[in-house]
Amino acid sequence: MTATSIFVNLPTNDLERSKAFYEGLGFRINPLFTDENAACVVLDENIYFMVLTREYLGTFTDKQIIDPKTHAQTSISFTRDSRDEVDAVLVKGLAAGGTEPREAQDYGFMYSRDLEDPDGNILGFLYMDQVAAEKGPEAYMAEQGAGQATA
Repeated sequence: MTATSIFVNLPTNDLERSKAFYEGLGFRINPLFTDENAACVVLDENIYFMVLTREYLGTFTDKQIIDPKTHAQTSISFTRDSRDEVDAVLVKGLAAGGTEPREAQDYGFMYSRDLEDPDGNILGFLYMDQVAAEKGPEAYMAEQGAGQATA
């Protein structure tokens, strides 16, 4: 079976600014699927953002295209291998013109930070402890409590 590819359509008011932002995060633009209406941002071999002008995105639906600066329709999150990697991608994103809409969330087993692209689309970056990812947060917290009790 062929792997499933994911294409996420995101609205933008400034296509060139969006392309520069996503390239600043370390992603590449596929020129074969990029024109004056859209840019194909390659996150990995199976995940793509199609950053579309608001007008062009409007041709895909009869629904109103929301303004991501004032309305949240979706939040897309990506895992990283460590807390440091979460922080590093935020540094890149802020330098590329993004904003951090709220403080980091630290749940012990999971650490996450949100980054808004220049249009207000929300990207989350998170690290989750492997035990919590495999067994669930309750098992992680129980192991942490057991480790603290014996120390």
